[in-house]
Amino acid sequence: MPTPNPRHPNFPIPGGNEVRARGWRQEALLRLLENVLSVGEDPENLVVYAALGKAARNWASHEAIVHALKTMDDDHTLVIQSGKPIGLLKTHAKAPLVIMANCNIVGQWAKAEVFYELERKGLICWGGLTAGAWQYIGSQGVIQGTYEIFMRIAANRFGGDLAGRFILTAGLGGMGGAQPLAGRMAGAAILCVDIDPERARKRKEIGYLEEVAPDLDTALAMIETAVSEKRATSIGLVGNAAEIYPEIARRGITPDIVTDQTSAHDLVYGYVPLGYALDEVRALRQTNPAELMAASRASIVEHVKAMLEFQRRGAEVFDNGNLIRTQAKEGGVENAFDIRIFTEAYLRPLFARAVGPFRWMASSGDPEDIRKIDDKLLEMFPDNQIVTNWIRLAREHVPFEGLPARIAWLGHGERTELALAVNEMVRSGELAGPVTFSRDHLDAGAMAHPNIMTERMKDGSDAIADWPILDAMLLCSSMADLVVVHSGGGGYAGYMTSAGVTVVADGTDEGAERLAHSLTNDTSLGVMRYADAGYAESFDEIARKGIGHIALA
Repeated sequence: MPTPNPRHPNFPIPGGNEVRARGWRQEALLRLLENVLSVGEDPENLVVYAALGKAARNWASHEAIVHALKTMDDDHTLVIQSGKPIGLLKTHAKAPLVIMANCNIVGQWAKAEVFYELERKGLICWGGLTAGAWQYIGSQGVIQGTYEIFMRIAANRFGGDLAGRFILTAGLGGMGGAQPLAGRMAGAAILCVDIDPERARKRKEIGYLEEVAPDLDTALAMIETAVSEKRATSIGLVGNAAEIYPEIARRGITPDIVTDQTSAHDLVYGYVPLGYALDEVRALRQTNPAELMAASRASIVEHVKAMLEFQRRGAEVFDNGNLIRTQAKEGGVENAFDIRIFTEAYLRPLFARAVGPFRWMASSGDPEDIRKIDDKLLEMFPDNQIVTNWIRLAREHVPFEGLPARIAWLGHGERTELALAVNEMVRSGELAGPVTFSRDHLDAGAMAHPNIMTERMKDGSDAIADWPILDAMLLCSSMADLVVVHSGGGGYAGYMTSAGVTVVADGTDEGAERLAHSLTNDTSLGVMRYADAGYAESFDEIARKGIGHIALA
């Protein structure tokens, strides 16, 4: 039976043994669609996260998708275009159940104003990364990545330890909301600014924030005390980062680490400019979006100037993937890209080996399924310190949101091994129901984004989008259950292309075949993408694991 959802009463958390579709593959995908709305920011409007990241284009489309998932057979494929179901076509039992493309606009027209016009006409919607692909699992989906960034900074700058260190950041939405818990888990004192008091309240309610300070003076005093005691803590502050960051700098305070995860990618529906109340912004989105875009970019200029000042004073400053540097540079901050992107700065050696944010969700809704998989993971990979450390921390600190789920940074071969082991656990009845495997779109072969994932590639191939398109085609060939190609990013147009995948471990031989081919080929392509760009780690991975890479003479 579904579980009541106090946060969104009209969107219960799926679970239970009842199969409403014609098989568990379809039922599992249906539950993922239900789940992203149960944990979404504004499910009444189908928004999952990031202002406009939607699970379906409109409610008519949503209902048609639900009907198709409930009535389709294994030898049919549901085709979805920007959140709208287009057709249910006869294919074969090894074909994907769902293929979708979201927000892909032809190059010369891939501009923010074109997207907004198409969106207003109801012709397109932005799927985010995991929103439109029904793969979002709440803030947990990015929390390990955020934690790993902080720990790599600790290793590079602070002797491996963030105790007594001050992290300043902003943004407590569906993605940014992971930051306070990740910072506290890393041992730091982290201050998180957000303009929306409801977001701060929610993060405190679920345990991601320990306290919400009433004002800046109190917040800084709380951080100072925690730093002096070398005590990990997470403090929220309701305010505008474009005002708070410069004020902290003006006071002569320099945090040890500075970043930001506000919705700076969206100057209309996301970022809130300095001097504007929330209600005023909501009105301007309809009446004068041009004014709002100009005001947001002007605020981001001040926001980034303060970040650059902290960097000049010696703070570790990085872009956390929200395009704030891009907006600042377009607003006239010529040196905005002196701030490094997190992928290139800290995580590229992992991506070069196709180690990235793998995830799984218990379709049953039973938390015990995740705990049993945790045990299996620790048993299978005792020497993988990233994974074993994370699983122990996650068990202690990370609450489930929606369907019980877990994320862990696993690489080539490891993902397949775990998924096949879990498929056997489903087959034997050790788990209460099937498990769906997915990953973030920000993965080795799955994303081309010159200002995030592929910035400053060794061979200069930053903007080449062939790789995620090849990945999607390869995943279809590999019998994945759901395959998606997304574009968008900054202003929802033109900034990135990504591919997503979901495969259902239903305990069958056919499920094992789908898992083995899809997960192995996905990471194989990721390693080959970085080998093609000249990364030594990738060539080592190819040699050690026998990946079928073709090297030219």
